[in-house]
Amino acid sequence: MKCYKNYLFFFTLFFSASCSYITGPEGLFPEKKDDFFEERLSPDLKLSSPDVLINKDDHYPPINQDINAVSVQDIPAPRQIFSSGGSNEVQLRRLGELMWVYIETLPSTSWPIAKNYFETSSMSIIESDPDAGIMLIKFSDLINFKITIEHGIKEASTEIFLSQYSNDEEVSMDQDVQFIQDELEKIVEFFASSAASFSGTSLAAQNLNDRKKAKIFNINDQTIIELNLGFDRAWSAVTRALKAGNITSNDIDRDSGIFLVSYSVESESSGWFSFLNFNNDDKGNDSLLLGEAAEFKILLESKNDKTNILVESLDGEEEAAEDLLSKINELLS
Repeated sequence: MKCYKNYLFFFTLFFSASCSYITGPEGLFPEKKDDFFEERLSPDLKLSSPDVLINKDDHYPPINQDINAVSVQDIPAPRQIFSSGGSNEVQLRRLGELMWVYIETLPSTSWPIAKNYFETSSMSIIESDPDAGIMLIKFSDLINFKITIEHGIKEASTEIFLSQYSNDEEVSMDQDVQFIQDELEKIVEFFASSAASFSGTSLAAQNLNDRKKAKIFNINDQTIIELNLGFDRAWSAVTRALKAGNITSNDIDRDSGIFLVSYSVESESSGWFSFLNFNNDDKGNDSLLLGEAAEFKILLESKNDKTNILVESLDGEEEAAEDLLSKINELLS
């Protein structure tokens, strides 16, 4: 034991001495952090001819009585660069005469991209309000655009709307559907060309992220999805969600706002909830074959420009109804 302690003592002493020998002031690699204290200015150069001058470029001149501080710097702001490893879906959607651009990203990210589109085009921005999500654009001497950027139904999604109006506020202008479609297609192309490379955000437009069109709440043990949309758009959104989830309806009553769906008995080997199709990438799953009786009722109720989505189980399977509603909410867009 005494021998072990002696070895430990000599090892500690050797290690301490080695550290001093390597990094100490007289070591092989001394520290350099205080070397700037020893720096001295070099003497002025002696030129061979007095005609030769050395120009001095002082980037930080002192501000005194003889030099006025520059109040405005005429330097353009750097263009924002976006980068992202994921992909973002960009679509032009239409419901009747209503058209909008759908983008799978937050409005605070879509705002600077849309603004950049108009800044780099021949059009000019008359006014922009990132908190309201509105831009007024001068298209020509006769026509102005109003661009509205809103949060979409889906989490982290954006909807961009365009409307035209006359420069003369006293003159009303009918909306040219084909003209609006052409302009929205240009916006889609601009977003799509950089869809995989933007992830920046605008702090001024952060409030747009909180104005979601879909909310979930519970009333009397009944879970409800509330869409801040009219019936037509809500019906279209639910139809798209059911199609995306391969959930086929065996009966539809649009006037009453009802979808009736049932699960496939033939596909029960893939699980009781095979109709929900949680694994859409499994191409080996059997397609949905409907039974005669509907097992679930999806109900849409509209009031005050809002639409509620409810799911009822006709067989008393309340937990299954909750799962179906959750799946619909996941696929809404």
